[in-house]
Amino acid sequence: MMSHLQKTLYLVKKCEPNIGIASFDVKLSISNFVHNLFRKRIEIELFMLKVNEIYYSIQGESTATGLPCVFVRLTYCNLRCAYCDTEYAFYDGKDMAISEIINEVKRYDCKLVEITGGEPLVQMDECLLLMKQLCDENFEVLIETGGSLSIQNIDPRVKIIMDLKCPSSGMDKKNLYENIDYLKPTDELKFVIGNREDYEWTKEIITKYSLDKKCEILFSVVFGKLEPVQFVNWILEDKLKVRFQLQMHKFIWHPETKGV
Repeated sequence: MMSHLQKTLYLVKKCEPNIGIASFDVKLSISNFVHNLFRKRIEIELFMLKVNEIYYSIQGESTATGLPCVFVRLTYCNLRCAYCDTEYAFYDGKDMAISEIINEVKRYDCKLVEITGGEPLVQMDECLLLMKQLCDENFEVLIETGGSLSIQNIDPRVKIIMDLKCPSSGMDKKNLYENIDYLKPTDELKFVIGNREDYEWTKEIITKYSLDKKCEILFSVVFGKLEPVQFVNWILEDKLKVRFQLQMHKFIWHPETKGV
């Protein structure tokens, strides 16, 4: 059986593998280790996010479409898209510690988790910490973000699903194009298209930034505004290298149903 000191030394060595036990000040290393452990625990327990809802459903969009997923919808949004379908997340929600959120997620026994909103990155520091902690606990983490706030500091283990807002959204001037530089090949870039102007604008943006060489590109229609068959014909005529998607949850349930 290891003594308490031996166990602590083992943990210190495990967390600081580049430091030899015989060559460092044991008390200082133990102190640093305990401090960092305590700080991490305090952050998890005390960092609060305003959460609109946490629910378990089928992923309705992205390359994960059809998979069971836990959704953590955070409150607040800095944009006001003309076609927004989650206006209820602008203000409503309850304060939850990161530890509470993770415990709630664990109830569903599902390893796929999406952080969404509103705009989750409005609560930047807390959201980044939540995603890091979920990754540390071996969850597969997605974030859906509107593309107007920086994604630079998102944990690289997180799959980013980022919008670039088209003209009909009324929010295209808010696009933060420097975010494109931080997208990984495993990330996804989404365009929600409401009319032919949006479509032509999107083609120009794809060409301008060579987006088809950057990551997966997702095309969606503004629900109820553009007929999918018409949109798909445009894609096929122009031989675009994109993935067309429907919001599958809006076909399974009523389009205005919450928590699905």
